[in-house]
Amino acid sequence: METKVMVATLDKLKVGRSAKIEEVVGEFKIRRRLFDMGITPGAELYLRKKAPLGDPIEITIRGYELSLRKSEAACVRVLGEFDIEAKADDKEAKK
Repeated sequence: METKVMVATLDKLKVGRSAKIEEVVGEFKIRRRLFDMGITPGAELYLRKKAPLGDPIEITIRGYELSLRKSEAACVRVLGEFDIEAKADDKEAKK
C-alpha cells in the first residue's frame, strides 16, 4: 500500500492524518451548518478518532474538537495523504 497526496472526501482520511479543506459541497443546509462549525476552505484539520463503524468521526479544527457524521464528512473535500492500494495487475507487473 502506498501513500499519495490527493483530494478526496474527509470520510476517506485515515486516523492520525492531517489535511487542508479544499471545498465543502452538498445541499445549502448542510454546507451552512458545516461553515457555521468552522469547516471552511483553507482550514487545516486533524482526524483524531473514528468510531468502529466509521460514524461519527472526531476532528480537531481551529483549536477545538468536533464530531461529524459520516454523511457530513463526505461533503468535505480535503487535500491530504491517502493510502492507495496497488491493483493486482500492478503487483504482478513489478515482479
